[in-house]
Amino acid sequence: MENNNQTSTDFFLLGLFPPSEIGLFSFIFIVLIFLMALFGNMSMIIVILLDTHLHTPMYFLLSQLSLMDLNYISTIVPKMVSNYLFGNKSISFIGCGVQSFFFITLAGAEGLLLACMAYDRYVAICFPLHYVIHMRKRVLVLMITGSWIMSSINSCAHNIYALHIPYCRSRTINHFFCDLPAMLTLACMDTWVYEYTVFVSTTLFLVLPFISIACSYGRVLLTICRMHSTEGRKKAYSTCSTHLTVVTFYYAPFAYTYLCPRSLRTPTEDKILAVFYTILTPMLNPIIYSLRNKEVMGALRRVIQRICCSKCRQSSH
Repeated sequence: MENNNQTSTDFFLLGLFPPSEIGLFSFIFIVLIFLMALFGNMSMIIVILLDTHLHTPMYFLLSQLSLMDLNYISTIVPKMVSNYLFGNKSISFIGCGVQSFFFITLAGAEGLLLACMAYDRYVAICFPLHYVIHMRKRVLVLMITGSWIMSSINSCAHNIYALHIPYCRSRTINHFFCDLPAMLTLACMDTWVYEYTVFVSTTLFLVLPFISIACSYGRVLLTICRMHSTEGRKKAYSTCSTHLTVVTFYYAPFAYTYLCPRSLRTPTEDKILAVFYTILTPMLNPIIYSLRNKEVMGALRRVIQRICCSKCRQSSH
């Protein structure tokens, strides 16, 4: 039920958890995933920062992915958990805009970053002698700042439009966060222009990066097949399959949600798919990259040993 204290400018999020035992189980499950995502992504950032063996372009980009995932899941889950615990599902008009801004910014930036990571692997495997030139520090900085700036501009444009249209229907959003397409179903004007811009944005930030990733890995697979070293082939396959797993988990549900016509989707489907790219992917990324990467696991052991040794020296003194 709506909170009686909700003002006329507040929105009301129906949320993800039904008022039942299944809802309680889902709530506990999501909280555990959130904690795992925080621990996993913070661990990746710290390990890459502290271990000099990982001070390479690939791991710098990976640390940026962990930073984005950390902010990404923190934009969605804390508010959702707070609403469930306190039974107050309202979110202010400004709060909805802020959450939506960070969500769109981080979603777009991560889509572009995954394409940058694919380019990194493409250069490393197909043009290893030119890798240092193509992936120098200046290029890395341009990749990261470009991803953030382009995504922020896109997010500003969407939010300025969405927050300046009249909402004259029920302010109940059938979602667990302020997703703009779900908000605009409540508008009392025709929003076909906005739906067109959503299609354009999804094409720019998801479809085109995905096509570039597919093309990059098509070329990478050809190069791998020509490798004479069995060990080199195994390492290249491992790195590429890891990245492709992450890309599939992220792009597939996102693209379906924002490219498929609204008439062919249900709010329940949208919420289930949103769980994949807002909650599960930030938790799975550090697990996939660490468990399938010997260098990361080795760096993690070295960092733990260093911390344990420093504690032993302090206790002996």
